[in-house]
Amino acid sequence: MKSKFSILLAVLALIASTLACSLTDTTLDNLRTAKDKGGAEAVTVFGKDDTVYVVGDLSNGVKGNVITSKWYVDKAEGYDSGYLIDSSDLNIDTDGSYSINFYMDKPTDGWPVGSYKVDVLFNGVIKSTLNFTVE
Repeated sequence: MKSKFSILLAVLALIASTLACSLTDTTLDNLRTAKDKGGAEAVTVFGKDDTVYVVGDLSNGVKGNVITSKWYVDKAEGYDSGYLIDSSDLNIDTDGSYSINFYMDKPTDGWPVGSYKVDVLFNGVIKSTLNFTVE
């Protein structure tokens, strides 16, 4: 009887620890392109003079996490497909949950009409690829 009770306690402890870990997993969700820093105006079509934002929600971030954005040309006159425009890292220096954002100002002469993509990486692994166009 005592051994069955010990086994039951061990199983319950395992279940409890599994649930606790799943409640604190770090997630990066709700990634989107937007015309504003807060992401309230989520869009995928921009004008030549727009600033393009990438916005998302980091939950249970841990100090040392790194979120990266890599901005590419897909199809735009004068550029090869896959041309890397820029990349930027956001280093998480405090545990917690945050809204994150990256942005790309328009080039001096405005964005060339075409299609673009942004790879968002979490700790070096692609989390999402966001596509947008400029008209």
